[in-house]
Order: sequence, then C-alpha cells, then structure tokens
Amino acid sequence: MEKKKILILLANGFEEIETVSPIDILRRAGGEVTVAAVGDEIAVMGKTGITLVADQLLSGCRDENFDALVLPGGPAAQSMRSNPTVLDLVRSFATKGLPIGAICAAPIILHEAGILASKRYTAHFSVGEELTAILPDPLVQDGNLITSQGAGTAVAFGLALVSVLFGEEASREIATSICVP
Repeated sequence: MEKKKILILLANGFEEIETVSPIDILRRAGGEVTVAAVGDEIAVMGKTGITLVADQLLSGCRDENFDALVLPGGPAAQSMRSNPTVLDLVRSFATKGLPIGAICAAPIILHEAGILASKRYTAHFSVGEELTAILPDPLVQDGNLITSQGAGTAVAFGLALVSVLFGEEASREIATSICVP
C-alpha cells in the first residue's frame, strides 16, 4: 500500500491536544506526517505554553505532494486565517478533493478560504458568532471535510482522519489499541 502523506500546520497558539493526538494517531496508522511551522521558527509555542518542534517550515514543503491537510485549532487559527499561503493551501486541497481536517476554531480558516459555504461542519462554540451553521455534533464529516469541536474530541477526530485515509478497519484497530471506550 502506498504511504499516505499528511501535512499538519503549526502556528503559535495552537491547541496542544488537538495537534498531538491526530499526529500520534495518524502515525500509528502508518501515515507519513509532516508537521510544518507556519512562521519563521521551527519551534512553535502552544496555547498552554508547550513548545513543539516542527519537522520543517511550511515554506520548505510547498513543492511536496500531500494526501491530506490537518488544521489544529486554538488561538493559532486566527493568525492562520489571515495568512495568504495557508489560505491558498486550503483552497488547493479543496480543489483537488483531498481530505481536510479542521478542529476547534480552525474551521474559520476554511471559512476565510471560501470552502465552507455548501458544507456541513462543526466547530468550537467560541467561533459561533462568525460560523452560524455549526452543527452540535462532536464530529462532522462531509465528503472529504472532517471537522470536530475541540480538544475533548481530538482522539475521535484523529480516528476519523485515519478512517478516511486508511479505512475503517485501521481506525477500529487503533481505537482498540489505545483503549477508546
């Protein structure tokens, strides 16, 4: 089976659980996960002060072909939504019909990129004034778009991404191995 390449964006203020859980779960499934820092530094500080070291800067992976894009939430979503490179990347994945995952506040990036208009999605209640069509479900999948509410749904979000990329059996096996109730 061909290895799936997943790009996860990291910017200062990212929500740690929403970032690390999908990275871990996708790697357990055999995904080749690249964590790319959106800014100029490879070390990126999360919302609660945990610093992660990205694999590389986003500027260094523009020519790579990825199979999926994952956008963690947290305050970082606000800065990423105003980044033209991030918005162009989101539009490119959407145009190609590739899976995009966005959790917590990250659907505002999708909104800014203009790809939410005809989609079903969920998001964190903190962005509810702007995203008025948020569904109350913890996880929503609409085609290749996977959205989730927040840190408490990060494991389910990661497993949904695995299901889309590697199949439901792989997702069930990982869920069992990590004792998901």
